[in-house]
Amino acid sequence: MPNFILLLHQDLARPRPGSPDEFASMTKDYMAWADKIRAEGRLNGGEKLTDDPGKVIRTRAGRTAVTDGPYAESKELVGGYFIISAKDYAEACRLAEDNPHLKYGGRIEVREIEKM
Repeated sequence: MPNFILLLHQDLARPRPGSPDEFASMTKDYMAWADKIRAEGRLNGGEKLTDDPGKVIRTRAGRTAVTDGPYAESKELVGGYFIISAKDYAEACRLAEDNPHLKYGGRIEVREIEKM
């Protein structure tokens, strides 16, 4: 069965849970979704990323440049990811539709992982 990565995009301009109770409730939602997928034998990894947008390394005209995160213009970053097993894109998207990230205003990019 192929693996898919669910990239959890978040808009930095949107308000995030303010209180510790709100954050705990949100975390509980994510963990419940992950536990459900894990129980089905589909969860193959996942982590929350820091709020730092990271760095991008590019080579142009033979010179390497390191710049701040990939979404500097749009103020969006990947806040986390899950790696899941699904028979095809349709099934991977159905599983992603149930992820609480959508409830909290984020978007999820679904990409198939190619075995090397």
